[in-house]
Amino acid sequence: MAVPLDLLVDRLATPIGELVVVADEAGHLRAVDWSDYEDRMRQLLRQQYAGHEARFAPVKNPGGLTKAFQAYFAGDLRAIDPLPVTTGGTAFQRSVWEELRRVPCGETISYRTLATRIGRPTAVRAAGHANGSNPISVAIPCHRVIGTNGSLTGYGGGIERKRWLLAHEGCTVS
Repeated sequence: MAVPLDLLVDRLATPIGELVVVADEAGHLRAVDWSDYEDRMRQLLRQQYAGHEARFAPVKNPGGLTKAFQAYFAGDLRAIDPLPVTTGGTAFQRSVWEELRRVPCGETISYRTLATRIGRPTAVRAAGHANGSNPISVAIPCHRVIGTNGSLTGYGGGIERKRWLLAHEGCTVS
């Protein structure tokens, strides 16, 4: 029998769609994604927490997390920086996600730079794949990673959302 993982779910209307905020009972973010990608989010959670049965309960503003996202979308860009996160995944994935949280709001980096910063300069594709498997969108700012030539590259929530998030944070990209 799978060990239960009790998760608290809230939803927030944003200028770019409904955001799904998933927390554990300790108030740590476990997942954040767009409602139109909720199936993918749940699949990522199953992969990262294999051996656990995820149980979802609707809760308003778990741990104050939804309110922090609301403040971010209202213009307080630093409101989500200190939020506690807990992720599954491999050690490599977690190293990528930890490094992403070090990318300051208003700045972007390339996949090559990301790989170099985690001490794996030849693992550009692997870093890109880990970036794409990020379970905590926006708070672990995978949208801040762009192509080496400065171009926008894929984003799990859609390229237009990535463009909006970067513009919201004051970044200009091609």
